[in-house]
Amino acid sequence: MTIAEMKERKRELGLSNKSLAEKSGVPLGTVQKIFSGETVSPREDTIRALERVLRRGGGEAYSYDSYIEEAGMPGGNILKEDGATYHYERKQVGKYTLEDYLALPDEKRVELIDGVFYDMLTPTTGHQAVAGSLYALLLDHVLKNKGDCMPMISPVDVQLDADDKTVVQPDVVIVCDRDKFRDGGVFGAPDFVAEVLSPSTKDKDMYLKSFKYKNAGVREYWMIDTKLRKVVVYDFEHEEIPAVYGEDIPVPVLIWDGKCEVDFAEIYRQVGFLFE
Repeated sequence: MTIAEMKERKRELGLSNKSLAEKSGVPLGTVQKIFSGETVSPREDTIRALERVLRRGGGEAYSYDSYIEEAGMPGGNILKEDGATYHYERKQVGKYTLEDYLALPDEKRVELIDGVFYDMLTPTTGHQAVAGSLYALLLDHVLKNKGDCMPMISPVDVQLDADDKTVVQPDVVIVCDRDKFRDGGVFGAPDFVAEVLSPSTKDKDMYLKSFKYKNAGVREYWMIDTKLRKVVVYDFEHEEIPAVYGEDIPVPVLIWDGKCEVDFAEIYRQVGFLFE
C-alpha cells in the first residue's frame, strides 16, 4: 500500500490514529507523524504492522490464533520501498558484508541479514529485564549442573550462517559447541535462541529470523511476547508446528530435555511493573 492508500483505507474503516496504534502496536506518535505527512519514509516494519491491520479490516488486535497460523509461513518475503509504493517481493541477497558491519560506528545498532542492514532500536527496560531474567535462569542451570553449554545475552555477534553476509544479535542464546566462539562472537548457529518481541522488530523476529534460524540449524527458538504474556516455542529438531505457553505454564528448555523450566509467571511478578 502507498501512504495515500493507507490513509484512504483508514478513512473507510473509520479508524482513529489511537485505535490504529493500539491494534498495530505502532506508537501513537509514529502513527500521527505518518498520517500527517511529517514522516515521509516510515520504517518498513512500521508499514508492515499498519498494513496488517488495514488489510484485515481493522478488527480486533492481532490474535494468537492468527499469529500461530502465520508463524508457520516461510520468511522469504520482505518489504521493499519503491518510491512511494510498498510491496512484497522475494528477498535478494544484499551487497553488505561483515567488513561493512564492523566498519559501522559503535553507536549504530544494526543486524546484517543476507547482506541487508536492519536497524535495531534501543530495547526498553522491560525488554531487558525479561531477557536478563531468562539469561540468569539458564546460566544458573548450567552452573549448578556443571554443563558445557554457554548461555549468552545480547549484545553478542552471531555469524548465523558461518559466512560474512549475516550477523545477528539475538536477545539470548545458548551455545553448546565451544569451538563456535571465535573473535569475540559466535560463528555458526547457536543451539537455542530467544527473542523478546517488540513492535519495531516483531515481524522480523516472527518471519525472517525464524526462517533464518531454522535453516541455519538452530535447534530451539523462543519468541517471547510480553504484551500477551505468551511464549511461542519452535522445536526445529522434531516439530514443524510451534507450541504456545501462557505465563501460567513453566516453559521447558527442550535442548536440555526439559530438565530446566522457566517460570514466566515469576519473572513477570518481579519485573511486570516495568510494563505498566
